[in-house]
Amino acid sequence: MSTGFGLLTLLLGVPLPVVLCSSAAVVVAGIVAVRRGLAVVTVRGQSMWPTYGDGDRVLVRRGRAPRPGQVVVLERPDVHGWLRPPMPPTAGPSAVADRQWMIKRVVAVPGDPVPWDLLPALSGNPSGRVPAGQFVVVGDNLARSWDSRLIGYVPAHRLLGRVRCRLGSSGNTQRPWS
Repeated sequence: MSTGFGLLTLLLGVPLPVVLCSSAAVVVAGIVAVRRGLAVVTVRGQSMWPTYGDGDRVLVRRGRAPRPGQVVVLERPDVHGWLRPPMPPTAGPSAVADRQWMIKRVVAVPGDPVPWDLLPALSGNPSGRVPAGQFVVVGDNLARSWDSRLIGYVPAHRLLGRVRCRLGSSGNTQRPWS
């Protein structure tokens, strides 16, 4: 009795239906991994002008520590700090959509000197260095940015990830306040 998969079974040692099911499972697992590793965030406000404007959509790569100069997306704190527990690193798209995010540029990472000229509010650190697990971030548009100058250090577990690229533009090429 032949199943019609004799040659494939002979070559691979595994029946075709098993190969197809296994391949499908690997593809599905890969899609889930990619979706959890990437997020799309819409920029709100002008704190990153002219790099990013209100309405721009950016692709965010999750799970890697940023370096100075890179743009990151971080969870927006309340006036009194972060009141919700941190989002788990493996959280899916619905958990990401349930939070409020900010986009900022990293100016100092753990172990770097604190940029006193930019951030005198962080002068309470006697070592003069950014503490472990913390980052210093600012908006490119300093006049319109709520960032480490007001909220202090940003804990690593509040970062969603690094911005990889702009996906779409709002089309707004003029300064919105002029």
